[in-house]
Amino acid sequence: MKRLSLEQKPYLLRALLYGILTAAVLFLPFIIYDKGYFLFYGDFNVQQVPFYQMCHDAIRSGNVKWSWTTDLGANFVGSYSFYLLGSPFFWLTIPFPSEAVPYLMGPLYILKFGCAAMNGSIYIRRYVHSSEGAILGGMLYAFSGFAIYNVFFNHFHEAIVFFPLLLWSLDEYMYHRRRGVFAFFVFVTAFINYYFFVGMVTFLLIYWLLRFFQKDWRISARDFGFLALEAVLGVLCACAILLPTILCIVQNPRVDSPSQGWYALLYDNEQRYLHILSCFFFPPDLPARANFTPDSNSQWASLGAWLPLFSMTGVIAFLQRKKKNWLKTLLLVLFFMTMVPVLNSAFQLFNSSYYARWFYMITLMMSLATVHSLELSDVDWLRAIKWTIGITLGISLPIGFMVKKVTSGEETTWSYGLEKYPSRFWPYVAIALLSLLLLLLIFHEYRKNRRRFMRMAIFGTACISVVYGWFFITTGKTQGDDTHNELIPYALNGGKDIDLPYSDIFSRIDVYDGMDNLPMYWQMPTIQAFHSIVPGSVMDFYPTIGVKRDVASRPDTKVYALRSFTSCRWLFDPTTRGQNFVDPATNQTRMPGWTYITNENGSNIYENEYFIPMGFSYQKFITRAEYNELSESQRCLVLLKAIVLPNDKAAAIAEQSGLTHLDSPQLADFSQQSYFKDCVERAAGACTSFTTDNNGFSAVAQSDADRLIFFSVPYESGWSVTVNGQPAEIEKVNVGFMAVKVPAGEAQIRFNYETPGLKIGIFLSIAGFLILGVYVFRSRQRKRWIEQQRKLDKGV
Repeated sequence: MKRLSLEQKPYLLRALLYGILTAAVLFLPFIIYDKGYFLFYGDFNVQQVPFYQMCHDAIRSGNVKWSWTTDLGANFVGSYSFYLLGSPFFWLTIPFPSEAVPYLMGPLYILKFGCAAMNGSIYIRRYVHSSEGAILGGMLYAFSGFAIYNVFFNHFHEAIVFFPLLLWSLDEYMYHRRRGVFAFFVFVTAFINYYFFVGMVTFLLIYWLLRFFQKDWRISARDFGFLALEAVLGVLCACAILLPTILCIVQNPRVDSPSQGWYALLYDNEQRYLHILSCFFFPPDLPARANFTPDSNSQWASLGAWLPLFSMTGVIAFLQRKKKNWLKTLLLVLFFMTMVPVLNSAFQLFNSSYYARWFYMITLMMSLATVHSLELSDVDWLRAIKWTIGITLGISLPIGFMVKKVTSGEETTWSYGLEKYPSRFWPYVAIALLSLLLLLLIFHEYRKNRRRFMRMAIFGTACISVVYGWFFITTGKTQGDDTHNELIPYALNGGKDIDLPYSDIFSRIDVYDGMDNLPMYWQMPTIQAFHSIVPGSVMDFYPTIGVKRDVASRPDTKVYALRSFTSCRWLFDPTTRGQNFVDPATNQTRMPGWTYITNENGSNIYENEYFIPMGFSYQKFITRAEYNELSESQRCLVLLKAIVLPNDKAAAIAEQSGLTHLDSPQLADFSQQSYFKDCVERAAGACTSFTTDNNGFSAVAQSDADRLIFFSVPYESGWSVTVNGQPAEIEKVNVGFMAVKVPAGEAQIRFNYETPGLKIGIFLSIAGFLILGVYVFRSRQRKRWIEQQRKLDKGV
């Protein structure tokens, strides 16, 4: 087996260069069209771009503890470790000014594709005879359907880039007992993205066990112990980001949803089976726009595994061989796992939500099988191509021509085609078939000149990748926001045209029927947020007032009281999209108490007349049990009448803070006039000052008696508070927020935030690197000693 050496560098540089050139041809037309930016649609536009810029600015300013511009507030490390904090590509943006970050998204993508091609080649090179074969395999892997699909999810590409190196490092240990390399790449992959690392661990276990029990690998108990030690040390080194992340995500109810019952054995949607099968034979559907199987309920599952030019021909050719091989067995195991829900979920800790976000691992094995087949003499390529064409037609023709009855009211008509978007379906079919036709033409050189064939295959792979990538991105851009009339002039400008009054007073903003995360582009605190990882207290709170909180906070106008409760002062109503905040039927705003102020930055701006500054108090309280007895529509309103205290501590807190009980809350007045009155009362007792900084926030309260001051900041264990310089206790109130008791007179309130687990995680990482360093040093010492002994023995 081959070991990476200096002599192999030229092929690595070629693989990197080919990947970069292909990606440049793919992305540059769109970068030019969008005036230097690369913009797509959906999650890429509203998450990846603003996340990069906001986190870039936060790190440069030292604001890395608590993010005030993520939902109602969030743990910075815990919320962004999934998206970018561990990515070396993100850290390349740090030296650049903030304005440059959106312009870097396209070049970084080009670099990612190039690195994926190079790293895929590094892994594959061990198993093929020629460097051209390794480069071809790297190109197939880098431009697979999974990679192109996940242009939508920018941060998924880090896993694509570094996974081959993790496998390569394991191979290095098993073939050469090379110490320390595996531990290092365990650290790298764990640090970059914990979610994908879980899937990689699952794959590595299958990969290692299968090859061990097939006797492809042999290992002594001592060497196995060192291998396990390296795995542990790699994880230990990554604890600086892993530990705070774990402490953050365990609060999220989405992580606790295991597969069970029949749903663990069979998918609840029969179309999903066809969707999985088709992703190996066709370019990927657009995310959120499933076409081949429109009702498969897997719109964001990252179902893509098509290999450009070759499709499944190389894989089928390899599987049709009679000889046993560890790769053949592994592919069969992986394909089987894709079809069984509980096995598929093993790559995400058995969570029942359907995702195929581990398919980049299959594509690497498929790429290896394809290029390995090209070097074998007992492979029937013609039969494999016939099988691939047959399956491709067997999927596309029934979907494209199946007759169906359509009923609209009392009228019934007949049509054909099960696909949702015919204008996209047939181009996908054409690309798949033309790719196979091009492969047949190139195969004329297969017997004549193998080296020329490999070069033509590399070039053909690049061409097909560009063509289907262009089609994918172009159709995606038609589904998104109006880039040139909305996104570039009003979002990417950073809100420079916004000039709101009272800018010295902290407040949040709302956006009515606008683009997700628009305030994040402006880096302004907001109540609207499209972000999956936020404090558990936010996830707990929103459902109690009838607001669904899974991947986003999008409170509608029915919960109008939420705006005053969370100190939301301004509402932006984009004029380029969506409904008007003023209802044309009544000529009134869609929430009470809002007044038009001005038009700035492409939006009509309204002010909340009943704005309540941050840090206010109550005279009344109710228990959590009483709160739960109210209807969802009443709960948000009652939060402005009385503070909700935990059942077991309500009496004690109320006595210490001078609160009286709100009797019969179900009978309270929940009219709009009462809402206005409650807001005025809460505002009258609000803090005279509230300021945020990189470590937390400060507030000043004036009171003629002891009272409880409430802050609409999500409760988290990392918070501590002092009042007039003395430590105080934080109370978890109003389901998921914080309050502190202050004495009569002027109270200086200081809340500090420390990321839970960060200091311990850093200590563990330092310890891990020290142990790893000692381990590698002693291993090299032992290796030199053994070599010296061998020389002495030879001399004797």
